[in-house]
Amino acid sequence: MTTNLSTESIFSRKYGLLGKEEAHDNAKRIEEICFASADEHFKKEPDGDGSSAVQLYAKETSKLILEVLKSGPRRTEEPEVPVSDTPPELADTVFDISGGKRAFIEADEANELLSPLTKSGNSYKRICFSNRSFGIGAANVAGPILESIKKQLMEVDISDFVAGRPEDEALDVMRIFSKALEGAVLRYLNISDNALGEKGVRAFKELLQSQDRLEELYVMNDGISEEAAKALSELIPSTEKLKVLHFHNNMTGDEGAMYIAEMVKRSPNLESFRCSATRIGSDGGVALAEALGTCTRLKKLDLRDNLFGVDAGVTLSKTLSKLPDLVELYLSDLNLENKGTIAIVNALKQLAPQLEVLEMAGNEINAEAAQSLAECLTAMQSLNKLTLAENELKDDGAVVIAKSLEDGHSDLKELDVSTNMLQRVGARCFAQAITNKPGFVQLNINGNYISDEGICEVKDILKGGKNSLDVLGSLDENDPEGEAEDDNDEEEDDSELDSKLQGLKVEQDD
Repeated sequence: MTTNLSTESIFSRKYGLLGKEEAHDNAKRIEEICFASADEHFKKEPDGDGSSAVQLYAKETSKLILEVLKSGPRRTEEPEVPVSDTPPELADTVFDISGGKRAFIEADEANELLSPLTKSGNSYKRICFSNRSFGIGAANVAGPILESIKKQLMEVDISDFVAGRPEDEALDVMRIFSKALEGAVLRYLNISDNALGEKGVRAFKELLQSQDRLEELYVMNDGISEEAAKALSELIPSTEKLKVLHFHNNMTGDEGAMYIAEMVKRSPNLESFRCSATRIGSDGGVALAEALGTCTRLKKLDLRDNLFGVDAGVTLSKTLSKLPDLVELYLSDLNLENKGTIAIVNALKQLAPQLEVLEMAGNEINAEAAQSLAECLTAMQSLNKLTLAENELKDDGAVVIAKSLEDGHSDLKELDVSTNMLQRVGARCFAQAITNKPGFVQLNINGNYISDEGICEVKDILKGGKNSLDVLGSLDENDPEGEAEDDNDEEEDDSELDSKLQGLKVEQDD
């Protein structure tokens, strides 16, 4: 509501008192169009924190406001001034009932909610039924309606549409929707958040078997076990056109990973693959890593929060050299250790010029891997986000890595080295590395052992650079009294400190 009122006040100042009604109409139209665009963007990036969707909303809103202000108030005899260069049919191409609180839907309400889909000549191409729980009665209403428009549909989002229903009823609802949508030529299908399991996957048999042109498939938080993964692999006839395949938060395991790997092998055009938090261990990780070698157009790879281990990490390193278009790489919490990490970063040197995001948190990386990591980072001049949190770099590793980031890296915006047993020296080095980078947003050094003196030095470095203290993240979990195991006392003699800081532009103690 704040955005709407603010937008309306801008128009009111432009148009004056007599233009209030017009200002209200313009503000409302702009808000609806921009929110729909941002909402769709957010749903296609479900692993994000929403910041990019907010930025898109702000950008589009500003653009449309400027267009209306330039055109001036509309005269009564003039036709309505368009507020966007978006095709006029946009409002009629997306049918979305997911807004508001989650609700159960029965037959009567379904008749009312879905009535726009029954209008002759409608041009809906995308439908979203997420966040509404359909019972049998509602499904029987929806089935014929969906069947009547399925030839025009291109995108279907039926994620989270049977929540709270008994299993037998939920499966029947899925079958009704599947039969109704059978034969629709879809480019986008989202069946996430439905606790599918094997029974649920097979309940969508007709729909899945009829899809051979899918470009985006989302099966997240669906209880995808080995059997369910096998069913998916069997039922979808072709994944050759797939560009996006997301399996986040399932119970796939090593055995299920083998079937996911088979799907990946048949998806040479994949650009975004997410298989995070799926309980995949070493054997499944190796199989998946090898399969990804066929996806030479991959731009975004997210394998976070699995149990790959060193062997899968080494196998993945060999695959990475075959992925020249990779832009975002998420490898946190994979138990890579130093050996797996070194193998991966050595391979990444070949991809370094265009890689923008690298996450390797929680992999037991210590100072032994720091030099290889630093050499890789030196080549990554397009990097805008680096996450190395929850490792064991300590000051020795921090000095080396910070040095690699100090020169260049003008696009770097976020650096997370929290929970790394850092003390005063390491914290100062990272502060110095980013203090003069234009557009830098956040430095996270929380959860370390930085003394009060060290915190003051970090703040002084940031104040003296081009970036203000605003880039320093919270320090609520920093332990000034803590000390890394096997570390020397923080009070180091001058020669040792000089050695650690050699080549770094960090102000020395008096």
